[in-house]
Amino acid sequence: MAIHLKLNTLYHCSRSFGTAQPCPSYFNLTFFHFHRHHYPFSKTILKHNSAASTVVSRRALLSSDAALFQDVGATVFLITGGYSLVSVFDNLTHRKIISQNLSRKLVHIISGLLFVAAWPLFSASPEARYFASLAPFINGLRLVVNGLSLATDEGLIKSVTREGKPKELLQGPLYYVLILALSSIFFWRDSPVGLLLLAMMSGGDGIADIMGRKFGYVKLPYNQKKSWAGSISMFTFGFLISMGMLYYFSVLGYFQFDWNLTAQRVAVVSFVATVVESLPTTEQIDDNISVPLATLVTAYLCM
Repeated sequence: MAIHLKLNTLYHCSRSFGTAQPCPSYFNLTFFHFHRHHYPFSKTILKHNSAASTVVSRRALLSSDAALFQDVGATVFLITGGYSLVSVFDNLTHRKIISQNLSRKLVHIISGLLFVAAWPLFSASPEARYFASLAPFINGLRLVVNGLSLATDEGLIKSVTREGKPKELLQGPLYYVLILALSSIFFWRDSPVGLLLLAMMSGGDGIADIMGRKFGYVKLPYNQKKSWAGSISMFTFGFLISMGMLYYFSVLGYFQFDWNLTAQRVAVVSFVATVVESLPTTEQIDDNISVPLATLVTAYLCM
């Protein structure tokens, strides 16, 4: 019936079109037809939109649950990995395969670099950085408990102290894990400054101590406790490890760099951190504080 009326109307309109006569009946009938037969579909559209929003909400909830599961799993991995690392080097020290000083510095180097390298294991949620910081915070709690002699973990004490005294845990080792935790919270995967800071503290400073003890026959003129071998090693390995970390995170898509310019800036950061580490200020401020601070300030000015 509607088709017949429309064709009939079109016929009359075609006759009156030449005389510029309006044809209201066509538009009225067409609107009446659309209103009568298509209006009920608006309820279906509303139902469809409601169902779609429900699906989106469920997907968001599932995504949130997946992120939480991922972050918890990565945190457990870091905590167990850190505990296992200390246990391995404690065993090596106990069997006299390596010295206590070498064990301490290898834990210093490996734990920090593995901590940073594990950041991509966490989700993209805003809370991921706080989950990551739990691992060093928990290790810091262990250091405080043992440093205050509330408990005694001989393996921990032998692996991370110079002289095997529990109170040493409350100094360099504690500063170290706090820097790890704070770097993850404040810099995370959003800024290359945090990567440089931890690379210089963990890698550069750690290797400087090992090389200085092994080959440090020629001392610095302004600090007889530090050597040219240690300082050159810190600059070289600090630079290489920093560039390696930046490349690692750039490959994973977190950063993009102009590598020629970046290499120059990282060299400046490494040089300043090396100079600060070589100063005779160890008695006043620990290297685990001075090196990160120097790296932080220089990187902010350069990067």
